[in-house]
Amino acid sequence: MTPADTAPSRLGRLRSAMSESPPLVWAFVYFFCLLSGYYVLRPVREAMGASADVEAIFPPAMIGFFAERGIALREFTLQVLFTCTFLIMLALQPVYGWLVSRFPRRVFLPVVYGFFIATLLGFYVLFDSGVPGRGMAFFLWITVFNLFAVAVFWSFMADVFSNAEARAYYGYIGAAGTLGAFLGPILTRSLVERVGIANLMLVSAGFLAMCVVCLLRLRLWAVAREQARGVASGEVPMGGEVLAGLKLVLREPLLRWMALMVVGGVGVGTLLYNEQAAIVRRAYSDPAAATAFYATLDLAVNALTLVVQLLVTRGLMSRFGIAPALLIPGCAIIVGFSVLAASPLPLIVAVVQVVTRASEFSLAKPARETIYTRVGREWRYKAGAAIDTVIYRGADLSFVWLHKPLSLIGSSAVFGAGALVAAAMTFSALRLLRQEKKLPDERGAAVPAADAAA
Repeated sequence: MTPADTAPSRLGRLRSAMSESPPLVWAFVYFFCLLSGYYVLRPVREAMGASADVEAIFPPAMIGFFAERGIALREFTLQVLFTCTFLIMLALQPVYGWLVSRFPRRVFLPVVYGFFIATLLGFYVLFDSGVPGRGMAFFLWITVFNLFAVAVFWSFMADVFSNAEARAYYGYIGAAGTLGAFLGPILTRSLVERVGIANLMLVSAGFLAMCVVCLLRLRLWAVAREQARGVASGEVPMGGEVLAGLKLVLREPLLRWMALMVVGGVGVGTLLYNEQAAIVRRAYSDPAAATAFYATLDLAVNALTLVVQLLVTRGLMSRFGIAPALLIPGCAIIVGFSVLAASPLPLIVAVVQVVTRASEFSLAKPARETIYTRVGREWRYKAGAAIDTVIYRGADLSFVWLHKPLSLIGSSAVFGAGALVAAAMTFSALRLLRQEKKLPDERGAAVPAADAAA
């Protein structure tokens, strides 16, 4: 088969899958809108994190507090932002646990997205009026939004699709998100210098409103699948403890290795992110120019991600299972960081950033989420969310502070440490695969987790 024949056949399989599975169409639109809304705003967050204008990022009282103690807040911008993000995640985890325990799916899913839409309208006012400290508030908010909104999405997809469907469709669903991630930076680059940052909040809110429409439609298929399998309905509260997610991660080997793999992935990403931020801070003093740079980087990441999702992910996971998708990213990162440790050039940093993020989005993330189709609702909504929020940001916090002493030694030390972290991530993936083999098949997936007792 020639390359010219390959692309049409791939598109034909996508069209065939959508005609055979109506929920796939809605899931496709859902993830497209979710990541479009996020990627419209992501370059704004990155520019804020790399900004040298501390007055635009932090409230005056906070700047004064650090100044009185002889600390230049500008030198610890990312460390402070990541610390505050982790504390917010820690505070929100029991709130989220209470929400999913006490309310049915038809209530808590729209509530999560409704909250984010309402706060976006608030940020429109903050940026439009130029309130000091808006950068910090927005950085924290969008980080929480990304993790919670995406975690809820994938948990919900495990309600809608079976394990076999997940292996066949998650690559396509991921591609829909990548298309949205393409559109977001394009909109940002086209609009930010003409309409300003404030109006980007309204664009993102519109995408999130469409997400609510999609999840209400997909709920019908989730109910039908639960009835067919004879498991507890998501239309009633699942009950349980508000901190059950963290307890499950501590108790269950599969979830522990899942968490450790995520920690490793976050570690390499955070070390790389900090080095990149230092480069951007030196190169771009104007927030709009920095925003445009990050938008270009996002486009490069999303281009590679889309190619892999459309041409590789589905075939790889359907034919060989999730093992290659979990192991390939770690191996690629080890090679990339080893090269950077020997020659930490800015262009190579950008290339490795693209490969690192693309392999996570196109391979590792869909593979991990496929595992959740074989477990119960409490594992999906509580433990999965705990891993993707508190544990994720705890790792972020640890590595953003670790980067500080490593950076004093030099970039080679940062990237050498990153290669070791990538090796640990790959080992965790191997252990996760061993635990995944012990899970029951689709028909028995309700037994080991919360569905049996709900």
